[in-house]
Amino acid sequence: MNVWLRSARPRQWAKNVLVFAAPGAAGVLDDWPEAGKALLAFVAFCLAASGIYLWNDALDVDADRQHPTKRFRPIAAGLVPVRRAKVVGTVLPVAALGVAAFTARWQTVAVVAVYIATTMAYSWVLKHVAVVDIVTIASGFVLRAAGGAVAVDVPMSKWFVLCTVFGSLFIVVGKRYAELREMGDEASNVRATLGDYTVGYLRVVLTVSIAAALVSYCQWAFETAEAVDADLPFYELSIVPMLTALLRYALVLEQGHGGAPEEVFARDRVLQLMGVAWVIVFGMGVYLR
Repeated sequence: MNVWLRSARPRQWAKNVLVFAAPGAAGVLDDWPEAGKALLAFVAFCLAASGIYLWNDALDVDADRQHPTKRFRPIAAGLVPVRRAKVVGTVLPVAALGVAAFTARWQTVAVVAVYIATTMAYSWVLKHVAVVDIVTIASGFVLRAAGGAVAVDVPMSKWFVLCTVFGSLFIVVGKRYAELREMGDEASNVRATLGDYTVGYLRVVLTVSIAAALVSYCQWAFETAEAVDADLPFYELSIVPMLTALLRYALVLEQGHGGAPEEVFARDRVLQLMGVAWVIVFGMGVYLR
């Protein structure tokens, strides 16, 4: 794979699928103009994220060279010059704002801009502040979901927002939990805030976040079913694959994995099956009312 493409981390683009969540739940993705706007939001977030990754790797080049796997990243390995990475890392977020503007919704541009500002603040400062670092990363998932919603002008339920908040917090804290368990006493040499966390503390936050995510999702499913006066309980049934996926990921974390969530989702067949099952069941709720 081209070193620049590797530096852009295309595997991470999967996170941006969240932009389709609100439009999908609203049942507008079968309408091409609206689907096109959601797709533009997706591309905008991919460009913005890749630019931020380039900046992040350029700023963390020394620490990454001490990491067992991050040292193979193109910038840390010396395959991509740091200065050039910063230039491209600046161009891509600007291009992201331009793509967002094609949705003809200033709100989309605003959300993408907030995402860029927040993630840049994380790369520069916030990643060094314990707790603030995980909350900042989790907020990026919420902004992705909001970006999709404003691009097609559909409302976001309060329970949908809470589910996104706590679900993303669960994934982010799980990543820190896995890193801390994997690297032990050397963890703080690679990520400064890991020296401030303990396995016990992160396990508590994991417990709280997974419980809150599940309760929020259940409330959202029941609220949506009631709002559309659904004849069949597809929304309620979608709780089953969601619950199974959350519990499965919790098991993966306890087994010592999860330091790279995108790799877990790419390899774990049960998680993939639950994802497909959720899409099918929820989709039936949206289109077979």
